[in-house]
Amino acid sequence: MVDSVETRERRPLSRERVLRAAVELADREGVEAISLRRLGQELGVEAMAIYRHVRDKDDIVDGAVDAVVGEIEVGEPSEDWQAAMRALAMAARSVMLRHRWAPAVIVTRQNVGPAMLGQIERVLQILRRGGFTIDAAHHAVHVLGSRILGFTQDPFNDSAQASGPQPPPDEVVRAFAPYPAVAELAVAARHDGALGGCDDDFEFEFGLDLVLDGLDRRRASASD
Repeated sequence: MVDSVETRERRPLSRERVLRAAVELADREGVEAISLRRLGQELGVEAMAIYRHVRDKDDIVDGAVDAVVGEIEVGEPSEDWQAAMRALAMAARSVMLRHRWAPAVIVTRQNVGPAMLGQIERVLQILRRGGFTIDAAHHAVHVLGSRILGFTQDPFNDSAQASGPQPPPDEVVRAFAPYPAVAELAVAARHDGALGGCDDDFEFEFGLDLVLDGLDRRRASASD
């Protein structure tokens, strides 16, 4: 939301305001819309004034991503490490659904901000309290991957097909003729197919529970 004249006069420019404006702009128009000029318009200041608070566009995008991760709310401590990890991942997912541009940007960034480090710290603390050795916790973080931030990277994105017109099954089979198993899945996963359309929330929770159950079995066997 663009600040009103009264708000601009009352609130001095700060790094936090610049990053919040960047997040709101990305929410509305995508991360590609972020620029010093656009942020200046959003905040009612000259673009050069923003340089007193950020180095460049990369710094803005890194900061915006970290601001999004900083929105992840931490629940009450739980003695059940699986319940605690699941709650944290689902809280992160609700944040990523509010900022749908963020997952694709997160996986491209090399700089890790304080909020991201805080999220990793929370994950490690949950694992360590749950009985994982530091070595096992290290492996668990890699296995959990982006799930600790509320999203997963699928091998393909079928959201466009799911929302658009559905081709006849025989047309799908012909299109994937060299890949019969893929064709079978594509037909079955149609809205009117045996599996129905993909539910991203269900798939996320299904995968998360599989990973948590597997990690718990490995943790239990290591302590025997």
